[in-house]
Amino acid sequence: MKKIKERVRKNLYDTDIDEKITPPEIKYTVYLKDLWKSSPPIYKILRYSEDLEEARDKLYTYLEKKERRLFDLDNNLHVMEKSTIRESIRVLRSIIGPINEFHSEFSALEVLWKLANGQTSPLKEKLSYGFLLEFIHLFRGIMGEAHIYQEKAVKKGIPDFLKLKGRHAARQRMVLLDKLGKQVYENFDKYASGLDDEVIQRRIENQRRILTYFKGTESDWNDYKWHLTHVIRTPKPLEQLIELSEEQRETVERAIQNRIAFGITPYYLSLMDPELSLGEDHAVRAQVIPPKDYVDSILDHHMDRELVLDFMGEQDTSPIDLITRRYPLISILKPFSTCAQICIYCQRNWEIECVLEPRAMASRKKVDEALAWLDEHKVVGDVLLTGGDPLVMKDEQLQRILEILSRKKQVYRIRIGSRTPVVLPMRITDKLVNMLAGFQNPPKLEIAIVTHFEHSYEITPDALNAVQKLRSKGISVYNQQVYTIENSRRFELAKLRRDLKSIGVDPYYTFNMKGKEETASYMVPIARILQERKEETRLLPGLDRTDEPIFNLPKLGKNYLRSALDRRLVMILADGARVYEFHPWEKNIAAMPPYNYIDVPIYDYLAELKKRGEQVDDYRTIWYYY
Repeated sequence: MKKIKERVRKNLYDTDIDEKITPPEIKYTVYLKDLWKSSPPIYKILRYSEDLEEARDKLYTYLEKKERRLFDLDNNLHVMEKSTIRESIRVLRSIIGPINEFHSEFSALEVLWKLANGQTSPLKEKLSYGFLLEFIHLFRGIMGEAHIYQEKAVKKGIPDFLKLKGRHAARQRMVLLDKLGKQVYENFDKYASGLDDEVIQRRIENQRRILTYFKGTESDWNDYKWHLTHVIRTPKPLEQLIELSEEQRETVERAIQNRIAFGITPYYLSLMDPELSLGEDHAVRAQVIPPKDYVDSILDHHMDRELVLDFMGEQDTSPIDLITRRYPLISILKPFSTCAQICIYCQRNWEIECVLEPRAMASRKKVDEALAWLDEHKVVGDVLLTGGDPLVMKDEQLQRILEILSRKKQVYRIRIGSRTPVVLPMRITDKLVNMLAGFQNPPKLEIAIVTHFEHSYEITPDALNAVQKLRSKGISVYNQQVYTIENSRRFELAKLRRDLKSIGVDPYYTFNMKGKEETASYMVPIARILQERKEETRLLPGLDRTDEPIFNLPKLGKNYLRSALDRRLVMILADGARVYEFHPWEKNIAAMPPYNYIDVPIYDYLAELKKRGEQVDDYRTIWYYY
């Protein structure tokens, strides 16, 4: 029994200990013991308070004294450790606030008080290990025992190069910088790129197999219309061209049988490895092959999907058909409501009927009414054409819209949101590029493409060629990646940024996965995107990290995650999920209400990473990003 407990404690970050070896009740007991060891003073407050309110008052007093102690002259904690203490104190103060208990309809303090007073039996089934681990780390942070910097012996240690001068200092610092640089490239080597010679050869073979299957020629492959004609919408081509797991086969069949939007271009299929075993194409497959929980959720809301699946509340920010507006100078125009293929995590899956829907193009009357709306709102100067994918429209349809927009004097930028550079790069024809370039008129009017590369494995010679065609005509290309379980391993997104820059694409936004219930299995905790930004992306040159980490607030708009002033962690729920209060972009401008968001539990995320072969201890500092 003692050895089992030691094993659990040693693997405190290990989220998938074999339950046959470690019974749940033992694991629970060990975690609970570690919780109280993390902060004996907090345990005493909770244990010896007569009721909840007494515990709350005593905790407030304790935290105030603890924070004041940080400013004493004889405090020998490392200045960076002090920063962690201050942040941890701020978070616990927020969590024990009665107003936050009221809004979240849960009291973590009450649970902790009951646990400290031996009322564990009724809570065991309700509490996840994630709840206990959140407070183990939070209490350690408050006690100055986070050891983020692994400085246990030397409390005020500083790097050697700061003790030196001139060349001696510079040469000493080179040791640290070379070590960090080597770490970056060693991690980059874990993730294959579509520009790697071996991958290119593999995909040439894939292309041949797909052409043989559809009885196509090499010239067909370079014709985007051929790809659109042969978009895969049934299970048979998929099953015969790539290996599928049993679950993937079942979910594709169920999706098609139940008219859930599904489709894959032959080109994008060529980016998938024929066998499941390689594992390098996981992000590509996850883009378009629906998981079981996605299909289940869509079917549950088949009749009310416009109400339930519109997470962003776009219908509430649409003053007229085809227009969405959340900001003063920007509006979205959606003339076309389908795509060359369907992405699982699409924000607008509630309004896309099927891939290449014949009725996807809005009527000329509706398009003209939406364009005329801009004349009534002349402060709108930046128009984002999206949908659906505007570049799946016919050239003539797109050209007409651009002609009308370009004649509006207030319009200084037209952005075209399109995934065709990723899923159908041959769509970027010379004719299309020349047409787009014809509207480019600096400094009066800018034409820009905003695309969605999700993984380095999607970056191919064809994508490179498409981007360079656009760039050669002065058309900027930006990327908005969605941060999902598929690109969130250590340095995986940093590698994507570097590879994007190598083909001429500027990283623009990184969207944190939102709380759409149908795509819950793709979600990543906010703490991970903050960790990625600080510990991985920060090691890259500035031109490789031009993107902003973003959380899109329903009905309100973008919240910049790098700005801690625009959000607060207000509660930790029984399942270990953090509750955040997000402030709208209008903060300090207009009195808009905040938005409360329940995040995916860090514990659950780490458990999924472990299933994928990751060393969970590599992410150990994630708990201290709030």
